[in-house]
Amino acid sequence: MILSDLRNYIKQRHKVAMVDLVNHFDMDADAIRGMLGKWISKGKIKSSSPNGSCGTSCCKCDPALTEFYEWVD
Repeated sequence: MILSDLRNYIKQRHKVAMVDLVNHFDMDADAIRGMLGKWISKGKIKSSSPNGSCGTSCCKCDPALTEFYEWVD
C-alpha cells in the first residue's frame, strides 16, 4: 500500500475506523498509524477515539483498533 491508496480509501468513506483499515489493507495497525501520521501532520486527516469502545455494547472490539480517522478538506 502507498500513501495515496490510504488517502483515497479514507476520502471515499469520509470517516473510517482503524479496524476497517487493518482489514482492508491487511496490514498491522502500527504500520498504518505511521502512514496516517504523514497525512495528520499535513492537516489532511484528523483522528478521534470513541472513549475506548467502538460504540456498540458487545465489548468484543480491541480497544487499540477503535480509533477513527476522518479526511479533512
